Amino acid sequence: KGDKTPAIVFFHGGGWNGGKPNAFYRQSTYLASRGMVAFSVEYRIKSVHGTSPIESVKDANSAMRYIREHAHDFGINPDMIAAGGGSAGGHLAAATATLKRFNEVSDNLGISKRPNALVLFNPAYDTSAKDGGVERAKRRMGANASGYSDDQIRQLLIDFSPLHNLHKDMPPATAFLGTKDKLIPVASGKSFQEKMQALGVRSDLHLYEGQPHGFFNKAKYYETLLEADKFLTSLEYISGEPTLTRPAGAK
Repeated sequence: KGDKTPAIVFFHGGGWNGGKPNAFYRQSTYLASRGMVAFSVEYRIKSVHGTSPIESVKDANSAMRYIREHAHDFGINPDMIAAGGGSAGGHLAAATATLKRFNEVSDNLGISKRPNALVLFNPAYDTSAKDGGVERAKRRMGANASGYSDDQIRQLLIDFSPLHNLHKDMPPATAFLGTKDKLIPVASGKSFQEKMQALGVRSDLHLYEGQPHGFFNKAKYYETLLEADKFLTSLEYISGEPTLTRPAGAK
């Protein structure tokens, strides 16, 4: 208590439908060894709680507010809280920095949900409706879609899209994306970076040739985490040289 340690809050992937917090335990353990406090959040998902992606975003916002509100108890610096995640979890991390809607009624809106940095692993940048997006959104929302017209769903998907809600107070970001990702187009990553830079905000984009979705926890775990280390070091969240080493034979 009373320390001012930088922190990072991870959100797992799984299409807002599945996944578990342990997806980021390895990254959390490493960054903790580098001196940060790391959190890996459990949030509502469809397969367990019967909820829609909206509830996932509400939980992500609540988590950020809770951690910042209890910064003294956790011994962390409330002004140095990064958010990170992969795929749908990357969307949630970016959502906490961008989206204006989707707050739980019990949240204290006087506490900022906005992270001070973003570490995004093949995040779902763009949720706007295209290529059957409205029907896909209705399926994901389930009963929550009742009462919405198609036009309202389209607007909801724009309101839900980090790419469409960037602003001048965005935190610096680093992102990792495979060129063979069938879910997240490279064009979305480049558009995010360009829009961030147009706002005068730092936005790093690391592209990995031939890598598919989820590569950051598989073939390029060490490479992506090393770059995340360098990014956080540049922001003075951690210091010194990276200590990450690849065990013999490890992928």
